[in-house]
Amino acid sequence: MMSLEDKGSVQTQTKVLSQGCWTQVSCPCCVSKQVEPLVLIQLSDSVQPVTKRWLISLIEASKRHGGAALLAHPGEDECGNVIVVSAPRCTLLRATEDLGLCKKYRNEEMASFSYHDRDNFTNVDDMQEFLTLAERQYIVKNELDSLQAQKKQRIPGVPEAPGVLEAWENICQKLVRAGVIKDIFPLHDQQRLNDLGRRWYSKKQIWRQPLDAIQSYFGGTMAFYFSFLQFYTWALIPPAFLGLVLTFPLPGGGGVVKEQARKGVMEEEDYGLSVSGHMVQAVFSMLWSTVFIEFWKRRSSSLSHRWGTWHLTERFAEPRPGFHGTLGINPVTGRLEPLFPEWQRQLRVGLVSFPLVGLFLGLVVLGMTGLYHGEALVQGFHQDSGSLFSGVLLYMPSIAHTVYTTILKNVYHAVAMQLTKWENHREESSFQNHHITKVLLFTFFNNFAVLFHIAFYKQDLPLLRKRLASLLILNQLVNQCTEVVVPFIVDRFLSAPQKKKQEDDLEMDKLRAQRRLPPFPGLFAEYIELLVKFGYLSLFSCVYPLTAVLLLLNNITEIPGDAYKICKLFRKPFSAPVSNMGVWQTAFEVLRFVSIMSNCWLLLLSPHVQEFCLEGGISGKNIILVAILVEHVLILVKMILAFMIPDEPDWVRIKREQIEFNSMQALGKQVRMI
Repeated sequence: MMSLEDKGSVQTQTKVLSQGCWTQVSCPCCVSKQVEPLVLIQLSDSVQPVTKRWLISLIEASKRHGGAALLAHPGEDECGNVIVVSAPRCTLLRATEDLGLCKKYRNEEMASFSYHDRDNFTNVDDMQEFLTLAERQYIVKNELDSLQAQKKQRIPGVPEAPGVLEAWENICQKLVRAGVIKDIFPLHDQQRLNDLGRRWYSKKQIWRQPLDAIQSYFGGTMAFYFSFLQFYTWALIPPAFLGLVLTFPLPGGGGVVKEQARKGVMEEEDYGLSVSGHMVQAVFSMLWSTVFIEFWKRRSSSLSHRWGTWHLTERFAEPRPGFHGTLGINPVTGRLEPLFPEWQRQLRVGLVSFPLVGLFLGLVVLGMTGLYHGEALVQGFHQDSGSLFSGVLLYMPSIAHTVYTTILKNVYHAVAMQLTKWENHREESSFQNHHITKVLLFTFFNNFAVLFHIAFYKQDLPLLRKRLASLLILNQLVNQCTEVVVPFIVDRFLSAPQKKKQEDDLEMDKLRAQRRLPPFPGLFAEYIELLVKFGYLSLFSCVYPLTAVLLLLNNITEIPGDAYKICKLFRKPFSAPVSNMGVWQTAFEVLRFVSIMSNCWLLLLSPHVQEFCLEGGISGKNIILVAILVEHVLILVKMILAFMIPDEPDWVRIKREQIEFNSMQALGKQVRMI
């Protein structure tokens, strides 16, 4: 076991846990007044003191001694089950360079941070100004995840079977499997959290959120989500206005409905839209989705520049904790690490993952087929008997289908996670992208297969309209409950006693209160919800023009509701630096493309459009040819719009090219010096 005296220079300092901060007395490699507690490691209640001391010594040991070069404190006492971790200045600065973060240079321009050129960056002596709280906490987590055993050894105080570390085995993962570590999570700064809450959800900031404060405290992942949600809410105003105009009469004689009523052509099966109304709504929906996504990409690139995350270098960082392979020299970085051939990963994806995903998608279609077959059987039985029992049976196919899809979804999510782990991706972003892609394919089929079946197989637009309206209204009611009612009850009745207790013993209760909170489940469900509703709007809004109105109302309550839940109901999550929404942005772009085909064929299926074409002398086959022609023309228009709207503003492009040029110049100077 490594003794406390044998550790590197990082731990040659005296630390005192006082008012939430360590006071750093001396450190040869760092100059800092105070080091704040950033991350809490929650240990098992049965952990031995010798195990805790060994882990603390390992955390504080220098990199050359196999440690994480961090600062650790035993919490309330050495026999407790927590370790509070922070980081010295040198570790934070070196990690900033490794991550590829951009920071303000002395000329106030953003530049890729270089440790050797650190003195020319602003606020470099004050880590709380130089790095955001989320960045500092992620760096600590990243350093902990990078801990690897340099040789085979036993974990002190742990039984022999689970307590043996193999050479180059990930230490934190091993301690989790051995039951030593229960959880690792970042700590809240209660004062900053309260200030953010007052600026965010307390003032119901829907149209203008404190995005910079969100990014600083919760990280880029959270900030990009809320920035997209805000941008999306603003973008819903034009289609919502158009939907209201097309659905309801305007004062003084406007409106499609009123015009149809005067002409006596209002029909129950296709109420609300005439030929012109269908065409306007369909074409607008297709063009709107393209313009919306293109302008969001410009907004996203501006934010990544502002937050210094547009030049990330994850592919050169340490492998993610779950990555495994044959130990060797990385040909790019020259570091000793596990290596796994790319062709093996591609074989696993192509020969195993794809077929299994296809199998589950087939099970979704099988469940939908069973639903319709069951409905047909019970309806025939009810028509024959007409009894109360047969009337109750009418609901059984829908109930059985709901149970089936719920079980299938849970099983698939577990299989998708295990498949992605088995594929063995090196970078965390690659792992997340492959996992999200698998779940998105299933979600798309699970949510839209029935609607597409009604629209294009049954060709029953009134039923499609009713199904879409019921889904949107039901989602709105559920959203009001989860985003408004539940947080209100928690804040007024459940949180009040805890707030009083924290006021009575604030300092002691800080860590305990955060340990009692459940872990944050992530933004996966939130993005899925946004994507599904965006699909309703972009794919089927020409059938139900009020879709955008309902989505706008939903987003107005979604923003403060999500903000409250993240700030009050869960532990603070770790957030890696990101430059955009990742694979979620690609998913929205795919729906944008599919919307062109969907709206064209929905327009073709409209009785009014078919009647209009027949009156114009266009036969059935020619109608299909016209629809295909219109579809291709709209795809061409979409491509032209996407080309005309650059993905990043000119000033962002110029800044990016300047950084690339300066990096090349700096590299050239280093080569000449060598």
